[in-house]
Amino acid sequence: MPKFLKSTYLHRAGLAFVHDVVVAAFAFALGVVLRVGVSDAHLLLTQDLWAAMLIFAVVSGMVFVATNLYRGIWRYASLDELVNILRAATLAVLVFLPITFMVTRLDAMPRSSLLITWLVLIALLAGPRLIYRVVKEGSLAKLLDSSAHLRVPVLVIGAGDGAGLFIAALKRDRMASYEVLAVIDEKGRRVGRRIHGIPVLGDLDDLPKIFQRMRHGRLPQRLILTKDLPRESISQLLEFAERNGLSVDRLPRITDFGTQSTVDPLVPKPVAIEDLLRRPQITLDHEPVKDLIKGRRVLVTGAGGSIGGELVRQIAALKPSELVLIDSSELNLYQIDQEVSEGWPGLVWHAALTDVRDETAVAHIFAQHRPELVFHAAALKHVPIVEAQPTEGVRTNVGGTRNVAEACRTFGVELMLLVSTDKAVNPANVMGASKRLAEAYCQALDLETQRSGIGPRFVTVRFGNVLGSTGSIVPLFQRQLRDGGPLTVTHPEIARYFMTISEAVRLILQSAALGGRRIATEVGKVYVLEMGAPIKIVELAEQMIRLAGKRPYQDVKIVFTGLRPGEKLYEELFHQEEELIPTTQPGLQLAAPRTPNLELLRNGIEQLIAVAAAQKEAETVALLSRLVPEWQRDNNVVDFVPAHQKCTP
Repeated sequence: MPKFLKSTYLHRAGLAFVHDVVVAAFAFALGVVLRVGVSDAHLLLTQDLWAAMLIFAVVSGMVFVATNLYRGIWRYASLDELVNILRAATLAVLVFLPITFMVTRLDAMPRSSLLITWLVLIALLAGPRLIYRVVKEGSLAKLLDSSAHLRVPVLVIGAGDGAGLFIAALKRDRMASYEVLAVIDEKGRRVGRRIHGIPVLGDLDDLPKIFQRMRHGRLPQRLILTKDLPRESISQLLEFAERNGLSVDRLPRITDFGTQSTVDPLVPKPVAIEDLLRRPQITLDHEPVKDLIKGRRVLVTGAGGSIGGELVRQIAALKPSELVLIDSSELNLYQIDQEVSEGWPGLVWHAALTDVRDETAVAHIFAQHRPELVFHAAALKHVPIVEAQPTEGVRTNVGGTRNVAEACRTFGVELMLLVSTDKAVNPANVMGASKRLAEAYCQALDLETQRSGIGPRFVTVRFGNVLGSTGSIVPLFQRQLRDGGPLTVTHPEIARYFMTISEAVRLILQSAALGGRRIATEVGKVYVLEMGAPIKIVELAEQMIRLAGKRPYQDVKIVFTGLRPGEKLYEELFHQEEELIPTTQPGLQLAAPRTPNLELLRNGIEQLIAVAAAQKEAETVALLSRLVPEWQRDNNVVDFVPAHQKCTP
């Protein structure tokens, strides 16, 4: 049975078929009545005419099916469907004539009534379809299609509203660059039907067979995604495109058309690396975040970094009463300061060139601006650099967090959020261990606030690698691709959790909103995003090569360089001894790590910062390993000899 003969299709097509057959019978009777007049119509309604009307209805139904009248979708009815209706009505009359002549000789029937019947049938078939689309679209303009000049032939992936909008826009624009040859329905629900006259030929599994059949005619040069697909489906499309020399683009999301004047539905964009995540990006509740930020004084540390900069953008859009930006990099601070001044000119903001390691400077900023909410994103995060200079990593990640947290306690901040990392779980390097110690300190302070009833809420949020952030693997691969390769991967089995920058910041803000409720069961816990399965870095490299329109291992090599100091194969979001607690927000969980005594922890941190400030590297590492007992330097080293040669797929 053809794929288009599915239950949903049969139901809708069956209703349309019954409608059209009834319309055909009515059109026949009305044609006779209009020809002879209402007063004389009863004289002609003989048994022969009733038989002729039944024959016309049956013939019309058979012709309608034969001419594929039910493969079009009423919502996308256009001139293509009108042409098909004209052909079907004409064939129905032409087939009816010889059949009825042999049966009834047409003695009692005026011959000219068939011309009237033909016109009435066209009107009654086309009218409901066009009215349905006008009601759905709210406009008559979309009924008009125009012929196309020579265009780049493409296959559209997705048979929803995005495809309908794209195809209709192409037909309206005589100078459009693309010609849609066919549509591929990823769900298979509309296979066998038409959208603005373009056939829906199959689902994603049928794509190789469809492409093979097209070799006898005009071949597509591009695949254009018109809707979001799972990562596995996009990977499948990229591999297919690589084998057949196609490029893969995507349309702007349909929700962007009304909000961004620069978005053009006729201009597909390259598939973004975010589309390769193994899970859909989680949609978080915006209202609690808006209520948290609006009208508040907010301070962001590390404001010029990838996460800090996106925090600034999203917070600025939520209309705080004042926004304070702290960063130790003059260049980074200048760039985010310019962005805020241009993007939100009505916002009150201050940019402070301050190092969070400077306790006095941090206290001065807090005393001057009295923030109510603090987002602490400042950190040293590049594993090999921190591994080579552990004292600097400790001074920033531990000492900086201590300084900001104590300033929050001193100057009446309501909530401080610490941005942490999955590298803090079973840390294999100084960076991860220092972030775990920062987590523990904020957790202990949060529990102390809960016991005393005095002080800010300390919220910690933990997530994996961020696509496109400064120092992450994606910008490195992009630079290497621009240089022609090779792409360097440390180990064939290394894998990481990934999320987008915007998703990470939404998680941070959502966690702050949840933490602001001060629910006792959430005190001292760490918010963690459910990030699905980790992605192998070598797979990410392969996909980025394909996104660039090249073939992995042939056009661009992938070279293994060996694990770097402190690097481990797999990251974890939870420690094996951490209790997992669900939250009211889907996609967010709470981890309950072990929390040491605050005074003991504070004393240990003071000693650690002192030896780090004195640049005593060995003592710094030894004391850090005592404060974070699950970390011992080099305890996660993997024996791997760099191959410095391309990987075999």
